[in-house]
Amino acid sequence: MLMLCFILSGVFCFVRGEDRSTKEGDGIPIDLLEVSSYTGLSKGNSINPSINGHVLTVVFNENIGQVSVEVATMAGASVQCLSVLTPNGLQVYIPNAGNYTVTFMLSNGDEYYGEFTVTD
Repeated sequence: MLMLCFILSGVFCFVRGEDRSTKEGDGIPIDLLEVSSYTGLSKGNSINPSINGHVLTVVFNENIGQVSVEVATMAGASVQCLSVLTPNGLQVYIPNAGNYTVTFMLSNGDEYYGEFTVTD
C-alpha cells in the first residue's frame, strides 16, 4: 500500500510538471531573424537567446568568434551594448518592462536580431 502511494504521488508530480522535467523556468526562447549574411553559412542556430522575467540569457552553442550584442527599445534607444567572446554566454538585466530588440553582429559581418517583451 505504501509503495502504491509513492508511485501515485510521483505520477501526480510528473503530470503537474513539479518534477522540473519541463524547461518552463529556463525562459521564453527568442526567434532570431537574419539581417545580413556575408559568408553564406547561417550561424543563427548557434545563438540561443531567451527571456525570463527581466533577465535576457544568451547561450552560444559553438565558437563563432567575437560577437557584439546590443539590446535596445523598439524606439531604438540603446539599453545595453557589449561584446563577448564565444562560446561564453551572457546575461543582461533589463530594468523596465516593454518591447525590445536584441541584435547580434558577428566578426565576419553577419547580423541577426530578435524581438521580445519584458513584463512585470
